[in-house]
Amino acid sequence: MSLSRRLRHLFTAERAMRQAFPSPTLDRVEQAIARTERLHRGQICFAIEASLEGDALWSGQHASDRAIEQFGRLRVWDTAENNGVLIYLLWADRDVEIVADRGIHAQVGADAWETVCRQMEAAFRAGRFEEGAVAGIEAVGTLLARHFPGDGSEPNEVSDRPVVL
Repeated sequence: MSLSRRLRHLFTAERAMRQAFPSPTLDRVEQAIARTERLHRGQICFAIEASLEGDALWSGQHASDRAIEQFGRLRVWDTAENNGVLIYLLWADRDVEIVADRGIHAQVGADAWETVCRQMEAAFRAGRFEEGAVAGIEAVGTLLARHFPGDGSEPNEVSDRPVVL
């Protein structure tokens, strides 16, 4: 891991992340998840982490590995149809990763998830945090609706509230 990345993580305050994602923005992210989940049987979890600390930082853990770790910790994998999706943002790196359970990943594929990630990152680089998050959730919702259409009566297996790690 480069020295500049270590310093960025050490000096990235949670306060800066919360300025980009204040409570009203987190509320709108939650509403976007709830709105899209009425269209499909999948489950979406949105998680933000300001920076890596401790062993994760010093070992050079990448956002993709951290996202997989959080996918398990947040139990996004634990859905009836194996169609949970984690949208993970590592704020210090401005890196978005999507981890999808095997039921939906087999249908969608890595390229589609990667496209959503890059679009979100472009919005974040432009300072459009809420817009980028909501657009990413809607894009994931569209992919889920294509492969796991719903009728609006499906149980909510994963909380819609964004998780701030």
